[in-house]
Amino acid sequence: NKLAARISYRVPEGMPVHRIDPSICSICRRNLVTDDGEKVHRLNCTHVFHDFCIRGWCIIGKKDICPCCNEKVDLKQTFTNPWDKPHILYGNLLDWVRYLVAWQPVILAVVHFLNSALGLQ
Repeated sequence: NKLAARISYRVPEGMPVHRIDPSICSICRRNLVTDDGEKVHRLNCTHVFHDFCIRGWCIIGKKDICPCCNEKVDLKQTFTNPWDKPHILYGNLLDWVRYLVAWQPVILAVVHFLNSALGLQ
């Protein structure tokens, strides 16, 4: 049942219940207390994660919600250091670059169509 709950398969007794072990980070599945003294971060919903894991979840995953309960994560509380703000800005810049690369064929087709329709060749 534990394996079924982890990979979300249905079991004969009904839907598996996902229980969160309070000593394990739900993002990376490692112990919260480590030998190297990695910092942990407690969200407003009381779920606890490694500091690095929740930052990655919010910045790279572009999800500002708790991975366990979908409650909104207060990014200002998570990123208190002013040196962390460029990471958020850089992530937004990368989003725009990805957007332009993904839509480039459509943009070029529209520009080509407008040029030919208006006779601007």
